[in-house]
Amino acid sequence: MSINPGVLYVVATPIGNLQDITYRAVEVLRGVDLIAAEDTRHSRALLSHYAAATPLLSLHEHNEAAQSPRIIARLQAGAAVALISDAGTPLISDPGYRLVSAAHRARVRVSPVPGPSAVIAALSVAGLPTDRFVFEGFLPAREAARSRRLRTLAGESRTLVFYESSHRVVACVRAMREHLGGERKALIARELTKAFETLHGDSLAGLCEWLDRDPNHRRGEFVVVVRGRPAEADGDGDGRALAVLQVLAAELPLRQAVDLAARITGQARNRVYRLALSLRGQG
Repeated sequence: MSINPGVLYVVATPIGNLQDITYRAVEVLRGVDLIAAEDTRHSRALLSHYAAATPLLSLHEHNEAAQSPRIIARLQAGAAVALISDAGTPLISDPGYRLVSAAHRARVRVSPVPGPSAVIAALSVAGLPTDRFVFEGFLPAREAARSRRLRTLAGESRTLVFYESSHRVVACVRAMREHLGGERKALIARELTKAFETLHGDSLAGLCEWLDRDPNHRRGEFVVVVRGRPAEADGDGDGRALAVLQVLAAELPLRQAVDLAARITGQARNRVYRLALSLRGQG
């Protein structure tokens, strides 16, 4: 294939298995004048595997604002440039937005070279509805901010997709259990396309138990796919939650009754809390 001058190619690279790359992607990486890479040390291994000797330039979240004008200048002078991230499709929870946005403003042609994406890979094997989904990337690291984000997503009917790291995945899934409901169906996809690839589907409550069962379950890189809120949650779900609340609230403090009712019914905790307030008001 011919490489067009003055074009910014956005190239997807493997997320684990080096064989998961298209012929076109390899030809582009070999043929462009420059490759802007998130981590040049990481990318050299990929390029060496495919005998691509193209010069590399570092482009990551800390230098993207400074590097983008220089890359645009090279493109405007006729150079062909490829943009890659450490793994998968650039810009999907990876650097590159500022560069691509600057290229559009400068009327530089941008061309996608599609390929691997952990989001799509996880969705394809989750066994959950995929006709409509929401990609949320990484949840906030701080507990309060994470809880606020999940509360805003509790009523979302589309399938939810999250990225998570090994040191936060337990806290992340526990927070999902609390705010989205323990009975909500979900899937953990761990180390996709790598030697220890693991797919485990269960309720959010079940996934919490699975993560606690074996330290090896908490290693690697994660995609968490969660089913959206069921359509019947507003009707039958509320009725069941109210029935459970009435029993629990007669014996327990409000907070404890709400926590238990949410876990028993699978309803989002913030919704059960609102139901508890309305119940208390009626009392």
